[in-house]
Amino acid sequence: MGPETIRDILAIDGPAGAGKSTVARRVAEMLGFAFLDTGAMYRAATWNAMHRGIDMDNGDALAEATRAMVLDMRESQQGQTVIVDGRDITQAIRTPDVTQRIAKLDHNAAVRAYLVELQRAFGARGRTVAEGRDMGTVVFPYARCKVYLDASLDERARRRAREYESKGIAFDADALSGDIRARDEKDMTRAIAPLRRADDAVLVDTSAMTSEEVIDTIVALARQRW
Repeated sequence: MGPETIRDILAIDGPAGAGKSTVARRVAEMLGFAFLDTGAMYRAATWNAMHRGIDMDNGDALAEATRAMVLDMRESQQGQTVIVDGRDITQAIRTPDVTQRIAKLDHNAAVRAYLVELQRAFGARGRTVAEGRDMGTVVFPYARCKVYLDASLDERARRRAREYESKGIAFDADALSGDIRARDEKDMTRAIAPLRRADDAVLVDTSAMTSEEVIDTIVALARQRW
Protein backbone atom coordinates (compact mmCIF):
# COMPACT_ATOMS: atom_id res chain seq x y z
CA MET A 1 0.00 0.00 0.00
CA GLY A 2 1.62 3.25 -1.12
CA PRO A 3 1.70 6.16 1.33
CA GLU A 4 0.55 8.56 -1.41
CA THR A 5 -2.91 6.96 -1.26
CA ILE A 6 -3.34 7.63 2.48
CA ARG A 7 -4.22 11.27 3.05
CA ASP A 8 -7.04 11.40 5.62
CA ILE A 9 -4.54 11.61 8.47
CA LEU A 10 -3.80 14.10 11.24
CA ALA A 11 -0.15 13.29 11.96
CA ILE A 12 1.27 14.32 15.34
CA ASP A 13 5.00 13.91 15.91
CA GLY A 14 7.38 15.02 18.63
CA PRO A 15 9.95 13.92 21.21
CA ALA A 16 9.39 11.91 24.38
CA GLY A 17 7.31 13.67 27.01
CA ALA A 18 5.81 16.27 24.67
CA GLY A 19 2.31 15.02 25.54
CA LYS A 20 1.52 13.39 22.21
CA SER A 21 -0.47 10.38 23.41
CA THR A 22 -2.78 12.23 25.79
CA VAL A 23 -3.38 15.08 23.36
CA ALA A 24 -3.80 12.88 20.27
CA ARG A 25 -6.33 10.62 21.97
CA ARG A 26 -8.47 13.58 23.05
CA VAL A 27 -8.19 15.26 19.64
CA ALA A 28 -9.37 12.06 17.98
CA GLU A 29 -12.37 11.93 20.32
CA MET A 30 -13.33 15.53 19.58
CA LEU A 31 -13.00 15.09 15.81
CA GLY A 32 -14.59 11.65 15.71
CA PHE A 33 -11.43 10.16 14.15
CA ALA A 34 -9.77 6.82 14.89
CA PHE A 35 -6.69 7.01 17.14
CA LEU A 36 -3.37 5.33 16.38
CA ASP A 37 -0.69 5.33 19.09
CA THR A 38 2.35 4.09 17.19
CA GLY A 39 4.61 4.53 20.20
CA ALA A 40 2.53 1.89 21.96
CA MET A 41 3.21 -0.46 19.06
CA TYR A 42 6.98 -0.13 19.50
CA ARG A 43 6.60 -0.48 23.25
CA ALA A 44 4.53 -3.63 22.73
CA ALA A 45 7.21 -5.06 20.45
CA THR A 46 9.86 -4.20 23.04
CA TRP A 47 7.90 -5.79 25.89
CA ASN A 48 7.28 -8.84 23.72
CA ALA A 49 11.00 -9.29 23.07
CA MET A 50 11.81 -8.89 26.76
CA HIS A 51 9.03 -11.30 27.74
CA ARG A 52 10.35 -13.89 25.30
CA GLY A 53 13.91 -13.48 26.58
CA ILE A 54 15.20 -12.29 23.20
CA ASP A 55 18.76 -10.97 23.05
CA MET A 56 18.17 -7.24 22.51
CA ASP A 57 21.32 -7.06 20.38
CA ASN A 58 20.09 -9.79 18.01
CA GLY A 59 18.35 -7.79 15.31
CA ASP A 60 17.07 -10.78 13.36
CA ALA A 61 15.55 -12.35 16.46
CA LEU A 62 13.87 -9.05 17.41
CA ALA A 63 12.31 -8.78 13.95
CA GLU A 64 11.14 -12.40 14.00
CA ALA A 65 9.58 -11.97 17.46
CA THR A 66 7.80 -8.80 16.34
CA ARG A 67 6.30 -10.46 13.26
CA ALA A 68 5.22 -13.43 15.37
CA MET A 69 3.35 -11.47 18.06
CA VAL A 70 -0.41 -11.02 17.78
CA LEU A 71 -0.97 -7.34 18.52
CA ASP A 72 -4.42 -5.96 19.30
CA MET A 73 -5.01 -2.30 20.19
CA ARG A 74 -8.50 -1.37 21.34
CA GLU A 75 -10.15 1.83 22.47
CA SER A 76 -11.97 1.73 25.80
CA GLN A 77 -13.41 4.22 28.26
CA GLN A 78 -10.10 4.08 30.14
CA GLY A 79 -8.09 4.79 26.99
CA GLN A 80 -6.27 2.50 24.64
CA THR A 81 -5.79 -1.12 25.66
CA VAL A 82 -2.76 -2.94 24.26
CA ILE A 83 -2.94 -6.72 24.04
CA VAL A 84 -0.19 -9.08 22.87
CA ASP A 85 -0.96 -12.76 22.37
CA GLY A 86 -4.13 -12.36 24.39
CA ARG A 87 -2.42 -10.66 27.36
CA ASP A 88 -3.26 -7.10 28.43
CA ILE A 89 0.08 -5.27 28.65
CA THR A 90 -1.26 -1.71 28.69
CA GLN A 91 0.51 -0.83 31.94
CA ALA A 92 3.52 -3.10 31.44
CA ILE A 93 4.69 -1.26 28.31
CA ARG A 94 4.93 2.07 30.17
CA THR A 95 7.65 1.02 32.62
CA PRO A 96 11.17 2.52 32.65
CA ASP A 97 12.58 -0.91 31.71
CA VAL A 98 10.69 -0.87 28.42
CA THR A 99 11.52 2.79 27.82
CA GLN A 100 15.24 2.12 28.24
CA ARG A 101 15.20 -0.70 25.68
CA ILE A 102 12.81 0.60 23.05
CA ALA A 103 15.63 2.10 20.95
CA LYS A 104 16.73 -1.45 20.10
CA LEU A 105 13.42 -1.84 18.22
CA ASP A 106 13.27 1.76 16.94
CA HIS A 107 16.57 1.30 15.15
CA ASN A 108 15.76 -2.10 13.65
CA ALA A 109 14.90 -1.72 9.95
CA ALA A 110 12.93 -4.98 9.72
CA VAL A 111 10.88 -4.18 12.83
CA ARG A 112 10.10 -0.69 11.54
CA ALA A 113 9.13 -1.96 8.10
CA TYR A 114 6.66 -4.45 9.58
CA LEU A 115 5.11 -1.96 11.99
CA VAL A 116 4.85 0.71 9.29
CA GLU A 117 2.82 -1.78 7.23
CA LEU A 118 0.43 -2.21 10.16
CA GLN A 119 0.24 1.55 10.69
CA ARG A 120 -0.58 2.30 7.06
CA ALA A 121 -3.19 -0.44 6.97
CA PHE A 122 -4.82 1.18 10.01
CA GLY A 123 -4.67 4.68 8.50
CA ALA A 124 -6.14 3.49 5.21
CA ARG A 125 -9.41 2.62 6.97
CA GLY A 126 -10.45 6.25 7.33
CA ARG A 127 -9.83 9.51 9.17
CA THR A 128 -7.15 8.90 11.79
CA VAL A 129 -5.13 10.81 14.34
CA ALA A 130 -1.72 9.11 14.25
CA GLU A 131 0.95 10.02 16.78
CA GLY A 132 4.58 9.01 16.91
CA ARG A 133 7.98 10.17 15.74
CA ASP A 134 7.86 9.65 11.97
CA MET A 135 4.17 9.99 11.14
CA GLY A 136 4.45 13.09 8.97
CA THR A 137 7.85 12.28 7.48
CA VAL A 138 7.77 8.54 6.72
CA VAL A 139 4.55 6.72 7.53
CA PHE A 140 2.03 9.28 6.27
CA PRO A 141 4.01 11.85 4.24
CA TYR A 142 0.85 12.90 2.39
CA ALA A 143 -1.19 13.47 5.57
CA ARG A 144 -3.78 16.21 5.25
CA CYS A 145 -2.61 17.89 8.48
CA LYS A 146 0.72 17.61 10.31
CA VAL A 147 1.64 18.86 13.78
CA TYR A 148 4.98 18.73 15.60
CA LEU A 149 4.62 18.93 19.38
CA ASP A 150 7.60 20.00 21.44
CA ALA A 151 8.41 21.26 24.94
CA SER A 152 11.48 22.08 26.99
CA LEU A 153 13.49 19.17 28.38
CA ASP A 154 12.71 20.17 31.98
CA GLU A 155 8.99 20.30 31.29
CA ARG A 156 9.02 16.95 29.52
CA ALA A 157 10.89 15.39 32.45
CA ARG A 158 8.31 16.80 34.88
CA ARG A 159 5.49 15.35 32.81
CA ARG A 160 7.11 11.92 32.64
CA ALA A 161 7.64 12.00 36.42
CA ARG A 162 3.97 12.82 36.99
CA GLU A 163 2.97 10.00 34.65
CA TYR A 164 5.07 7.46 36.54
CA GLU A 165 3.81 8.73 39.91
CA SER A 166 0.17 8.50 38.83
CA LYS A 167 0.70 4.88 37.81
CA GLY A 168 2.72 3.91 40.86
CA ILE A 169 5.82 3.19 38.77
CA ALA A 170 9.16 3.51 40.55
CA PHE A 171 11.73 5.74 38.86
CA ASP A 172 14.98 7.54 39.51
CA ALA A 173 14.13 11.25 39.45
CA ASP A 174 17.76 12.30 39.02
CA ALA A 175 18.16 10.10 35.96
CA LEU A 176 14.89 11.05 34.27
CA SER A 177 16.10 14.12 32.38
CA GLY A 178 19.21 12.29 31.27
CA ASP A 179 17.13 9.37 30.01
CA ILE A 180 14.90 11.69 27.98
CA ARG A 181 17.90 13.59 26.60
CA ALA A 182 19.51 10.31 25.57
CA ARG A 183 16.25 9.18 23.93
CA ASP A 184 16.07 12.47 22.01
CA GLU A 185 19.60 11.99 20.71
CA LYS A 186 18.94 8.40 19.65
CA ASP A 187 15.67 9.33 17.96
CA MET A 188 17.08 12.33 16.12
CA THR A 189 20.32 10.71 14.95
CA ARG A 190 19.18 7.19 14.06
CA ALA A 191 19.85 6.18 10.48
CA ILE A 192 16.29 4.97 9.89
CA ALA A 193 13.38 7.44 10.03
CA PRO A 194 14.97 9.94 12.44
CA LEU A 195 12.74 12.20 14.49
CA ARG A 196 12.40 15.57 12.78
CA ARG A 197 9.76 18.13 12.03
CA ALA A 198 8.24 17.66 8.56
CA ASP A 199 8.64 20.69 6.32
CA ASP A 200 4.86 21.19 6.21
CA ALA A 201 4.18 20.46 9.92
CA VAL A 202 2.89 23.16 12.27
CA LEU A 203 5.13 23.54 15.34
CA VAL A 204 3.26 23.70 18.65
CA ASP A 205 5.47 24.39 21.69
CA THR A 206 3.53 23.03 24.65
CA SER A 207 5.97 24.10 27.40
CA ALA A 208 3.66 26.76 28.83
CA MET A 209 0.36 25.35 27.58
CA THR A 210 -2.23 23.24 29.35
CA SER A 211 -3.38 20.02 27.71
CA GLU A 212 -6.72 21.64 26.88
CA GLU A 213 -5.00 24.58 25.18
CA VAL A 214 -2.91 22.20 23.08
CA ILE A 215 -5.97 20.13 22.18
CA ASP A 216 -7.98 23.19 21.18
CA THR A 217 -5.09 24.45 19.01
CA ILE A 218 -4.78 21.16 17.13
CA VAL A 219 -8.53 20.70 16.71
CA ALA A 220 -8.74 24.19 15.22
CA LEU A 221 -5.91 23.36 12.79
CA ALA A 222 -7.59 20.12 11.78
CA ARG A 223 -10.95 21.77 11.16
CA GLN A 224 -9.25 24.11 8.69
CA ARG A 225 -8.18 21.07 6.65
CA TRP A 226 -11.38 19.02 6.73
